[in-house]
Amino acid sequence: MFGLGPSDVVPNTDKKRAQLFTYSELVSATNNFKTLIGDGGFGAVYKGKLDTDQVIAVKRLDREGPQGDREFLVESHMLCVLSHPNLITLIGYCSEYDHRLLVYEYMPLGSLADHLFGSISKKEPLDWNTRMKIAVGAAKGMEYLHHKADPPVIYRDLKPSNILLGDGFHPKLSDFGLAHFGPTGEKDHITTRVVGTHGYCDPEYLLSGKLTIKSDIYSFGMLLLELVTGRQALDDSQGHMEFLIGWVKPLMEDNKMGQIADPRLRGEFPEGSLEKALNLAAMCVQQDATLRPGMTDVVRSLIELASHKYEKVVVDDDKITQVADEGSSTTSTRLVLRKKGRLERGREVAEAKSWGESSRQDKQRHI
Repeated sequence: MFGLGPSDVVPNTDKKRAQLFTYSELVSATNNFKTLIGDGGFGAVYKGKLDTDQVIAVKRLDREGPQGDREFLVESHMLCVLSHPNLITLIGYCSEYDHRLLVYEYMPLGSLADHLFGSISKKEPLDWNTRMKIAVGAAKGMEYLHHKADPPVIYRDLKPSNILLGDGFHPKLSDFGLAHFGPTGEKDHITTRVVGTHGYCDPEYLLSGKLTIKSDIYSFGMLLLELVTGRQALDDSQGHMEFLIGWVKPLMEDNKMGQIADPRLRGEFPEGSLEKALNLAAMCVQQDATLRPGMTDVVRSLIELASHKYEKVVVDDDKITQVADEGSSTTSTRLVLRKKGRLERGREVAEAKSWGESSRQDKQRHI
């Protein structure tokens, strides 16, 4: 993470009421911080339960970590003045002696990063419909920040680990420690010290220090690419840094769209939707920020994309069934067999295997 400078100012705004907790109450609620459920720049996050039986998540400031009192104040302030179904709910806080803790609603399905890149991703990979649902929800949260909050808010740290998932994979933006109130009046940007996460940070903002809502659009484009490809924006697992955008761009230029999709999807997405999602992401990550779409247009495009759901029909016997995409006139053929209570795929398996092998070969070429 980059640092946060003292020039970042938060205006005075009327706050909603947030509950003030004592440190001892939170020690009791978390059973002395027994159950660790997350860790980030701010500090560790623990699961707990209040006397009312409400399950909570408690974020505890790491006094030795990269974020400090200012981020604590920014996050608590932001979440007291902002409210939207796709933003995490702040229940309360504790600021007692040198203790700094924030208390949130508990999100039972963890973060998007857990499901895209963690151990869960190997056992239960997200299907296409769920990925698009998450993209729409995250985009709606960003649209609220950019166009409905007053003053507008620039999030500055959009990434899968900051998108938490509730029941039914309902997404909510969390971690507002690096958020900044945006320009008002005739100003189109603010100049501030650069903060963010490598791989998601707008190159124009990195070079100039000029922050606009279009800086968030770039980050959203990277997030959308991650949802489609299952790859991280910046991957250093092979001993060197590989940027996702550098891997995707030549494949798109060569019209090799099938090699870009996450192999764990096994080709199970509506015909044409992959290309549309990639084109939308490409618009968001354009180098010239003025050419990037606004978040309202992104939301509109994603809602249209998400309306074309992938539907797989299982039939008895060895029959080939036409599978219609909901809300679309297109159909695709899938051979699905049911034998002895087990699902077996014929041609699908062969196609997925061949496609996966070509994806690995292409990855080796680009590495």
